[in-house]
Amino acid sequence: MELKDVTARRQISLTRLVFACTVAGGVQYGWALQLSLLTPYVQTLGLPHALASIMWLCGPVAGFIVGPSVGAWSDKCRSRFGRRRPFILAGCLLICCCVLVVGFSSDIGSALGDTKENCSTYVGPRWKAAIIYVVGFWVLDFSNNAVQGPARALMADLSSQHGVNSANLIYAFWMALGNILGYSSGASGSWHKWFPFLMTNSCCESCANLKGAFLVAIILILICLTVTMVAAKEIPLHKLDPEEMEGSSGIFSFFKSLKSLPTGMPSVLCVTALTWLAWFPFILYDTDWMGREIFHGNPNGSKEEIDTYNRGVREGAFGLLLNSIVLGVTTVVLVPLCKKFSSKIMWVTGNFTVFLAMAAVTILSVISTHGYSGKINSAVAGPDGVKIGALVIFAALGFPLAILYSIPFASASQLAADEGGTKQGLSIGVLNVSIVIPQVIVALSAGPWDAIFGKGNIPAFALASAIALCSSIAGITLLPKLSGESLKSSSFGSMH
Repeated sequence: MELKDVTARRQISLTRLVFACTVAGGVQYGWALQLSLLTPYVQTLGLPHALASIMWLCGPVAGFIVGPSVGAWSDKCRSRFGRRRPFILAGCLLICCCVLVVGFSSDIGSALGDTKENCSTYVGPRWKAAIIYVVGFWVLDFSNNAVQGPARALMADLSSQHGVNSANLIYAFWMALGNILGYSSGASGSWHKWFPFLMTNSCCESCANLKGAFLVAIILILICLTVTMVAAKEIPLHKLDPEEMEGSSGIFSFFKSLKSLPTGMPSVLCVTALTWLAWFPFILYDTDWMGREIFHGNPNGSKEEIDTYNRGVREGAFGLLLNSIVLGVTTVVLVPLCKKFSSKIMWVTGNFTVFLAMAAVTILSVISTHGYSGKINSAVAGPDGVKIGALVIFAALGFPLAILYSIPFASASQLAADEGGTKQGLSIGVLNVSIVIPQVIVALSAGPWDAIFGKGNIPAFALASAIALCSSIAGITLLPKLSGESLKSSSFGSMH
């Protein structure tokens, strides 16, 4: 009996398929907090801006090692609970533990010997807290990657009559919802008022806000995990044809699979890599950009400069909230757009939008910096047009982000489905490599690149704009018909 025959007998309703992906929203809530708050926060512990990007190397390393390995292992998992759910369960529990370590890193560092001076007056480095934070952050990223690959593969496994493209769009929709909740939490800045006990001698307002938001993340992840574990009725491996499941697994299986990629997959991988190479500088520095170039604060400056920087970070988190709303709306209308224009055209259009947005970010940064008088009070008060423009850019980037979260993965899943659907986990792992390599390049080069020019985040955004233009051209010339047509036959449109 082949896998596709078993799947055909195990029909799943669209409602159950939607709830089976709930865990994506919970994990993405925590990921949104990481993106909006952690780059600014680690700088308050003493890590220089030029080195902050190095911290994010953990994501690419985790994606390169954990993604393919866990994806392949989940293809072969013989648990009676299914192939994907055991990995999702273990990864989510580890995420919760790491979130506690990261959120309480200042308190842990103080207990291990960092300064006892009150955080309201001390603005120097706290190296033990920084080390605890970085270790927790790295393990957290490994855990995120351990969940996301099997979760996407689970959706493809369960998609049944709805199709793998519908499953990927549902996944993207839950990611958008998680982003909205996460960025709302990051933008609120009121957790220290609601939970004043989170403030300690070594953890002031911004730190307490981080702890409060992360504690909520733990609760949300556990709720979403429970819903997924109940709603996702997987087919255990012993009910599948053993011959379909034979072969090695893990990282070596992943490298072996590169020799026999389906037709069209190398082009998908190439365009995906260029797309992420253009995206990652903004993902890395977005809220830091608001705090530095738009609000002219400094996380390592005077108390007034730190407060101004934190205000910019919260405004950046609000911008990411707007971004997520646009992302969610775009996800809903993406299928009709792809039916009308083809998903290849939509992918190229998304990349060209990133080019325009990164160019606008660079220009806006130059205007804001040249118009800065050097007085914090005047920087906070205006000009309002620059700040509104920054928020418009944040919101506009939700459109190409929805494309990035769905079309590449739908293409990879469709390629796997065309070959029997037995290697969904491994296929997502292959695609993941084309995502993590650009992240390694940006993480290693963005900070030093900015430091060479002495212009903060501006050089990285200017380079990202040029790469986005190249990715648009590559999409036109390289993308095969499969990735261009993969969403057109989706039944996800029946949801709206």
